[in-house]
Amino acid sequence: MDARTPNKTPFRQLPAFPVLVMQCVVALLAALILWIVQGHVAGYSGLLGGLVALLPNAYFAYRVYRYSGARSARVIVKEFYSGEAGKIILTAALFVLVWVGVKPLEPTAVFAGYLAVLAVGASALLIVQRFQKH
Repeated sequence: MDARTPNKTPFRQLPAFPVLVMQCVVALLAALILWIVQGHVAGYSGLLGGLVALLPNAYFAYRVYRYSGARSARVIVKEFYSGEAGKIILTAALFVLVWVGVKPLEPTAVFAGYLAVLAVGASALLIVQRFQKH
């Protein structure tokens, strides 16, 4: 007997969706501010840093919310662990791609964009005002 119950909720209705949208907005704002203040290299460097944080978070949200229900509890816990491992690997791979593949690059802008998006994730409980009540 398969205890996995697929979650049929659309991605935009999941509790993580507002956080991901806010992370996207912050990445774009950070890139815009860096572009205005320091130039176009800093702008796209900041955007790349934001994407290095955003894309692994979106992957993690996809993995965690694939299943739902009490029968799927064990599978959901496995998805948390595999999703977090995948998030760490994806973050490292994206940083390597950015450092190796993008020239010229402004390292401080990359980290500024990355940390700005991480700050949104760290304050996720303040952003998500409604959790699904069962």
